[in-house]
Amino acid sequence: MVITLTDAALNKLKGVEFKKEQSPRIDADVAGGCGVSIKFSLVFDEPRRNDTVIKYEGIQLYIDQFTKRYLDETTQIDYSDEQGFLVGESFESSACSIEIE
Repeated sequence: MVITLTDAALNKLKGVEFKKEQSPRIDADVAGGCGVSIKFSLVFDEPRRNDTVIKYEGIQLYIDQFTKRYLDETTQIDYSDEQGFLVGESFESSACSIEIE
């Protein structure tokens, strides 16, 4: 897995003053019933015990095991003033599995 940050994202993260015990973490928001949609975001939270730590030019990013399995092989993090941090591509599936016996 490769995580890259655009210059805009890297500059923004380097300028953020983190509260004690908080670090940037990639998080997955999973929603759906029959189909599933996954939206990734960057949150500032306490690291979790089994997080994977990725170091990128002095920035430590944390990823929990649940989120890690949904990320693409290469994930880019970008930043814009209008939208904030943009993490990778969102995933949507409308496929339903129905088992008939």
